[in-house]
Amino acid sequence: MTDREFVSVFRSSNKSDTYIYVRRGQDWEALPDALRQVFGAPVHSMDLLLTREKKLARTTGEEVLASIEEKDFYLQMPEEQETYIVDFKRKIEQHRK
Repeated sequence: MTDREFVSVFRSSNKSDTYIYVRRGQDWEALPDALRQVFGAPVHSMDLLLTREKKLARTTGEEVLASIEEKDFYLQMPEEQETYIVDFKRKIEQHRK
């Protein structure tokens, strides 16, 4: 895992308080189709140089960088809606079928 990475943060046009972190310059079409359909059109929020030590509102730089390394993205969803995560995963599974 790299110690730092330039990332872009986008908010979802479909789901409130939902964000995706990707490498800056990431091709949106290269992300999983089901993710793109559920997430909706990405709305650019910011670019930043993320380090493993960086503390973010709901996560850490280390978690984000590990996820980007593994999956090419980090998805941040609202904390207060536990059923939202289950519904989101169910919708992704339905799109895969």
